[in-house]
Amino acid sequence: MHDDRGSMSVELVVLTPVLLAVVLLSVVFGRLAEARQQVVEAARAGAEAAAVLPTVGTAQWVGSINSVINLIGRTHTCAHVSIAVDTSHFTPGGYVTAHVTCSVLLADIGFPGLPGTTTVTASATAPLDQYRAFR
Repeated sequence: MHDDRGSMSVELVVLTPVLLAVVLLSVVFGRLAEARQQVVEAARAGAEAAAVLPTVGTAQWVGSINSVINLIGRTHTCAHVSIAVDTSHFTPGGYVTAHVTCSVLLADIGFPGLPGTTTVTASATAPLDQYRAFR
């Protein structure tokens, strides 16, 4: 007869690193998905805020501020945020585009082979009213 004593211990020793890797990778993918969602929302909010303003200067300023406010108070997902509002087509019937870039910290997860940070970017465009008067 075969003695099966100790086989459960061997299985546990073999499977524990695999299960730990699955858990850590799900944390990584969750953090990246959350960062992507936040960046997309911030870009959309910045473009929409800039599209309703009367001048190029206020559109750039308020679009950037609104995007930053949208990311403030969130989790620690986005460490460094860069925002650019493109107002080169700020004419009646034109559009405004907001570009948001976020550095996502992955170093604290401690999974071997992961980069310390990765970058997530998004852009959103909002149309300008064709019949509105601009200053």
